[in-house]
Amino acid sequence: MELNIIIPTFNEKNNIGLLLEKIFKLSNNIKIIIVDDSPDQDIKEIIRQYKNVHYIHRDKKSGRGSAVIVGMNYALKNFSCRYLIEMDADLSHEPNEIISNLNYFLNEDIDLLISSRYLMKSKIINWPLQRKLLSFFANNLAKNILKVPITDYTNGFRIYSNKAAKHVTTNCGKVGDGFIILSEILVQLYYNNFNVKEIESTFVNRTRGESSVTFKEIFKSLVGLYKIYKLKNKLKR
Repeated sequence: MELNIIIPTFNEKNNIGLLLEKIFKLSNNIKIIIVDDSPDQDIKEIIRQYKNVHYIHRDKKSGRGSAVIVGMNYALKNFSCRYLIEMDADLSHEPNEIISNLNYFLNEDIDLLISSRYLMKSKIINWPLQRKLLSFFANNLAKNILKVPITDYTNGFRIYSNKAAKHVTTNCGKVGDGFIILSEILVQLYYNNFNVKEIESTFVNRTRGESSVTFKEIFKSLVGLYKIYKLKNKLKR
């Protein structure tokens, strides 16, 4: 099975090798794009042993969301792909879910499939209570404001159809550069009548390295959420 995967990274040299080992056990036909905002390029040395890993280094931390859009643009220009997979580098997303998720995505003719942490059969493992509460309230705030019938607005383990990825690269990235782009993408696709669904997932808190989420990014996300609310109202007209 063909797998085209975008992985945004920031200081993930302790995790990227193990993640790639797990991914390359899934298929013989894999292309991976790593968009790296780390100040050094240690990851570049780690990935030299792997074929079909494309490395993009940016000179400053420009945000996870914008990194995904950069990866999408690269894939659409250089690959012939029916779909693109997005996932984090910190091992919080389980690579073994990719094949079953992709089968569901293809069978149901979906444009955006979100691996949700908040469906009945989903699990969150080893997440501190503070992060659980922050994520829970952020997602409920987004759901109440943006009115998309999805439980998880901010998990970055997703599959996009080719046409959805083209729409994203053309229209998204205008409300911020961090995690808020995930919600912007969801609103853009849902209110433009793309087929959006979600699926159960197991989310495991990182065991190595530190989260790149900061209070500054949370504040920027709140500002971005207001901008997305205005976008939603414009798209609904």
